[in-house]
Parts: sequence; structure tokens; C-alpha cells
Amino acid sequence: MSASNTAKLKEQFDAGLETRADFTIDQPMDRYSAVDHMVWKQLYARQTTLLRGRVCDEFLEGVARLNLSPESVPSFDSINEQVTPATGWQIVAVPGLVPDQVFFEHLANRRFPVTWWMRRPDQLDYLQEPDCFHDLFGHVPLLINPVFADYMHAYGRAALAAHDANALPLLARLYWYTVEFGLIRDEASPNGVKINGAGIVSSKGETLYSQQSDAPNRIAFDLERVMQTQYRIDTFQKTYFVIDDFAQLFDVARTDFAPLLTRLAGTTPFPAGEIRAADRVITRGTGEGWATDADV
Repeated sequence: MSASNTAKLKEQFDAGLETRADFTIDQPMDRYSAVDHMVWKQLYARQTTLLRGRVCDEFLEGVARLNLSPESVPSFDSINEQVTPATGWQIVAVPGLVPDQVFFEHLANRRFPVTWWMRRPDQLDYLQEPDCFHDLFGHVPLLINPVFADYMHAYGRAALAAHDANALPLLARLYWYTVEFGLIRDEASPNGVKINGAGIVSSKGETLYSQQSDAPNRIAFDLERVMQTQYRIDTFQKTYFVIDDFAQLFDVARTDFAPLLTRLAGTTPFPAGEIRAADRVITRGTGEGWATDADV
């Protein structure tokens, strides 16, 4: 999602990129090497093949409408030519992870920060922080969908308010379980779900695990439940929340978050793998292979 400056961000500063006050840069197209383009090509081919029948139709429609290059890292300007007329969003290049306040201000103004650099060939299966493939391939196709685009805009405004009210963990969980690791109901698919979260669609391992594994819980989406549930940043998720459709996110986007944040701030969060009595459980996980480290 977002964080304070990291070593990668400092590395890019030191490399002489001209970074503006809002942490954006001009996408340095001349810095992409043949290896960068090869990695994009490999990841794009692998994920587009793997996601067929597993990801929601809205994502595939977004990929098609963006006309993403399968051969090389796309120009962000060319992507904006498709996204901006459709939903008013634009993507902006950033050197890496940016501070929370900056990230939310971008979202609240219909700008999505996209890391410009590509992972190395030895990082195809796992990368600790988001790179261009995760940000662009994982997130941007749904920003051309009007309902999801409005949800992201509303989320950015709510997150700014949560940041000011010291209630950021509540909104961080909502982002995690919808934007990054969300599932959507599809009765004809394995375990009755398809994928829509960016953290899943950009990962081979989590694509297969989230939809087909018996280990995780899959629970029907409930806003307050999600905002109170911890998550994992170091391994596959113990629990996924499943929306009925994108219209459900549109309802979330119309929520008056202020009283909700006030009421839930300071409450003890639920463990990531816990099933609660009020949950509408789609599949109860076996928990097999779960890591035992603390949830976030």
C-alpha cells in the first residue's frame, strides 16, 4: 500500500530522478533495460494465461481496454489516454513506496501512484514491495471500471479523514481486503469465487491459493468486520472477504465513515484466521500450512 521512505526509494533519489513535492516523477522510459522488458513480458504472459477463468470479468475487460503491451513495459501516458476519458483517473509515476498522507491525497484526487521500476528476474514469484508490474497490471485495469473507480476515490477521501483521526489501521484493513486481496462471488468457479484483488492477480502463488486452496477462510464481505480484521503481510492470507459484486463496493463508497471510525477506533482487532458467529462463511478453511507469526 504505502509507507515511509525505503532503501529503494532512496536509491532512486540518488540515481538523480527529479522528484516533485508530491513524490511523482516523469516515467523514465530510457532507463528500462532489455531485462526489464523481458521480465514484464514473462510476467504478463504467465499471469494472463493463469488468470483465465480465475479472475473477474471486469478485470479482463480492463486489461483489454487498456491495450497493455505484452512485450514491454508500457508508457504511462498511453495508459492515461484510455483511463482518464473513461473514469477521470490517471496514473502517476513514483520512485517507490510513498508516505501514507501523499498516497491518500493522490487517491482522493483520482491519481494512482505507480512504481516505475521493474523487479529482477530472480524475483518473479515474490517481491516484498510493489514494482511496476504489481502496480500497473494488478491495479490499473479496474480503474477503468466506473464503479470500482468511484470506490477508490471515496476510499482516498475516507483514508485522509482516518489519517487525521488516528484511525488509519481501520482503513488500511479495508484497502487490504478489497483492493489488494479481494475476491468476488461466482458460483460456477472453484470455491464459489473469482479474483479481483491486485495483490492476487499479480502473483502466481496467491492466484492459485486464494481461489483453490482449502486452507483459507472465505467470508462474505461485511464492512465493519473487514475493518476490524488483521491481515498477513508475509505469507498467503488466512482469510479472504468476498463481495457479491462491484455494486456492493459502490455502497461502501457512499458510507459516512466519520461516525464509523469514531465508534471502531481503539477496539481490539480480530485475528486474521478467526471465524466469528455472525460471519456468513462461504468456505471454512482447514488452516493447514498457516504461518504462526503475529498478524498485523
